[in-house]
Amino acid sequence: MRKLAFVVVLFLCALSAFAQQRDFSKVEVKAQKVAGTVYMLTGSGGNIGVSVGEDGIVIVDDQFAPLAPKIKEALKGITDKPIKFVLNTHYHGDHTGGNEVFGREAPIIAQTNVRKRLASGSTALGNTTPPAPKAALPVVTFDDKVTVHLNGEDIRAIHYPNGHTDGDAVIFFTQSNVVHMGDDFFNGLYPFIDIDNGGSVKGMIAGVRKVLAAVPDDVKVIPGHGPLSDKAGLRAFVEMLEGTSAAVEKGIKEGQTVEQLKQAKVLANWDSWSSGFINLDGFVAALYRDLSRK
Repeated sequence: MRKLAFVVVLFLCALSAFAQQRDFSKVEVKAQKVAGTVYMLTGSGGNIGVSVGEDGIVIVDDQFAPLAPKIKEALKGITDKPIKFVLNTHYHGDHTGGNEVFGREAPIIAQTNVRKRLASGSTALGNTTPPAPKAALPVVTFDDKVTVHLNGEDIRAIHYPNGHTDGDAVIFFTQSNVVHMGDDFFNGLYPFIDIDNGGSVKGMIAGVRKVLAAVPDDVKVIPGHGPLSDKAGLRAFVEMLEGTSAAVEKGIKEGQTVEQLKQAKVLANWDSWSSGFINLDGFVAALYRDLSRK
């Protein structure tokens, strides 16, 4: 569990001091055209979705505060229009760290639980994140869904509860046929499931299955982490979640310990999803903790 906690700290950058100490000087923020009005920005942290057009810019997530100047430069390479809205897919600092900067330029929109967790601070695996400053807080919140009408797009944010966290929003760019999954989709990687803040593997599976049923076959899919994907990539992700969770749940029902499941290499069939972020043993431990809860 200590190994899992360590990689989670790296992922969340839970303490603001940790993020401030990182060297972002060599990080490149790059823009990639997705479809229609939509681009994807990569840098350090969660992938950023961008809608551009005559009305201005809508960004989905904003990585870390020190990267804000580089994010702005990348946006200028696409358009000189101003940012009109910021959408957060969830509360984690690698997706909301730039809120304090961009929140001074445009209103931030997020699911209700995102504001609650940012305002109060949070704890994951014993690592505490302090409350966010006022400028970083969403000023418009929603419980189930909200739509932003801009650039000829109906940009729909829909709450899929208790997947990655309890405040997850999936963003649909309906006219461009693009969906931003936030961290309900790690493309090619085992995901972090924030159990301490409302996340669960079964909730993540349910949410992804609902999205798959709602989108067309030729949809472009922006993951929270990893390269741009499509419906087949999203389907492969949920099938991995279903297979790995079933394997661990079977071991739990048979009375095996988490160490026994690690030694048995119970997730060996899905080892290709292992990475420097969460490896096979780390994901076994995460699933075991989640699925053994009463």
